[in-house]
Amino acid sequence: MEITEGTPAYHGFRMPAEWEPHSQTWLGWPERPDNWRDNGIHGQTVFAKVASAISKFEPVTVCATASQWENARKQLPHNVRVVEMSMNDSWFRDTGPTFVVREGKSVSGEIQHNVMGIDWNFNSWGGIDEGCYIDWSLDLLVARKILSTERVPYFPQSIILEGGSIHVDGEGTCLTTEECLLNKNRNPHLTKEQIEDVLKAYLGVKKIIWLPRGLYGKYFQYTLVYMCDDDTNGHIDNMCCFVKPGVVLLSWTDDESDPQYERAVEAFTVLSNSTDANGRKFEIIKLHVPGPLYMTDEEAAGFVGEAKPRLPGTRLAASYVNFYIVNGGIIAPQFGDPKWDEEAVRVLSLAYPDREVVAIDGAREIVLGGGNIHCITQQQPAGPPS
Repeated sequence: MEITEGTPAYHGFRMPAEWEPHSQTWLGWPERPDNWRDNGIHGQTVFAKVASAISKFEPVTVCATASQWENARKQLPHNVRVVEMSMNDSWFRDTGPTFVVREGKSVSGEIQHNVMGIDWNFNSWGGIDEGCYIDWSLDLLVARKILSTERVPYFPQSIILEGGSIHVDGEGTCLTTEECLLNKNRNPHLTKEQIEDVLKAYLGVKKIIWLPRGLYGKYFQYTLVYMCDDDTNGHIDNMCCFVKPGVVLLSWTDDESDPQYERAVEAFTVLSNSTDANGRKFEIIKLHVPGPLYMTDEEAAGFVGEAKPRLPGTRLAASYVNFYIVNGGIIAPQFGDPKWDEEAVRVLSLAYPDREVVAIDGAREIVLGGGNIHCITQQQPAGPPS
């Protein structure tokens, strides 16, 4: 059911922090050959690992197209639900709904969360000229299909926004980047202040912390070289996230010759001089990036199709900050970099002492497609539909 009157904040809703209880996790199933090499075979193996790991902590639903439903069902454990759904690609953090909650009472009088959704607009991370693929008509329906499946009412919103571009602490603070939300290929008709107003009205937050840029990356297009963050134009979930209110993890490098160093120091300075919505100074935990990692000739040769070119030498936007919080656990990427893989598990274990850190080998395969574990997952908070 579409709600057209008022905003989530007007009705008392807020976006909960990722560490608040989930009722389930949603994932898509990768297949398009221009974004998942060798017809998605390798990506599917890693998606299955991620879904299986999450399913040990909470229910999981994987959505696959009609041609891939049987294949997905065979590769996934029996406790993972597989639902048929058409889509252009499988980045459910960005095409799925953002869920919001408010406190209510059950029939027995116990406090519980009522749940609704937000159906954002989407343009393939940049539209016809700069997006990752030119037809995203099926992706535009993913959020509504998920909400309809769960019978969750929702608020429509015309602003172009991907879920990976925002992180919240559940207590009124939102993290994002200017590089993404202020990019001319998203909402050029809106000012920074107008975008802030939308975030406050729809996420139920009171303060926006704007980091200038996201993670560094490099991709090649035809004969030109573009220096940028990644395919997402600077999503926050590759750069920085909340551990808990007042504490953040920041993608870091000590190598001053790495272009990521400038971005990391820039973000560290902003965070050091900011307070959250409740006036707290931020504790900043540095989480070193791997590598640097580059796409190989063999990997590049596996992509076939019309999406944004994946060419040898591409600097992969790999970040350990792109992990996913589940009920009682942390699902963390590993990139085959022994030094920094081990260090990331150590840092995450210290940051989340009450959660089990599960390391997913082969996460490089998801990075080749343009994101990581947080990018392919979407949490549904606990509680009944409103």
